[in-house]
Amino acid sequence: MRLTAIAMLAAALLTSQAVAAGDPLSTEANAAFLAANAKKHGVVAVPGIQYEVLKHGNGAQPGRHDCVTVNYKGSLINGKVFDETKPGNPATFPAGLLIPGWVEALQMMHVGDKWRLVIPAGLAYGKGGAGNGLIPANQTLVFELELLKVAPATEGSCG
Repeated sequence: MRLTAIAMLAAALLTSQAVAAGDPLSTEANAAFLAANAKKHGVVAVPGIQYEVLKHGNGAQPGRHDCVTVNYKGSLINGKVFDETKPGNPATFPAGLLIPGWVEALQMMHVGDKWRLVIPAGLAYGKGGAGNGLIPANQTLVFELELLKVAPATEGSCG
C-alpha cells in the first residue's frame, strides 16, 4: 500500500514536470531563457535587466521625468509579438511611468540607441500579466527598443 502511494506520487511529480517542460512559457522556461540570454556574446546583464546594443546613438539621455519617443516591438520568449509601433508612427511616453524594466533601461540609453532588451517578469507585469491575457502572468519580455527623442514633460504630461 505504501509503495503504491509512493509510486503514485512519483508519477504525479513526473507528469507535472513534463507539463512544465512542454510549456514554452512556463516559469522554468522563462528562467532558462534569462540564463541562456545572459551568456550570449554582446549581452550586458545589469541588476534586473539584460540588454544588447544593436545600434549606438550619441544623443541625450532621458531622466525619469522626461518624455521619450520610441519605436519598439515587444514579444514573449516564444517570439509571439504582443505590441509594436508601426513604421513612421512612434510612441511617446513619460519615461518614469512605464514598466520598471523600461524605466531602468531608458535612463541608460542615448537618443539614437537601439537595444534588444530582456526584462524579467518582476520588472515587467509580474503575477498579473497584462493586455487581457495577451501577456500571461510571470512572463519575461523581449523588446527591440529604439530611442528617437527626449523632451521635458510639460505639466507632467507628454502631449
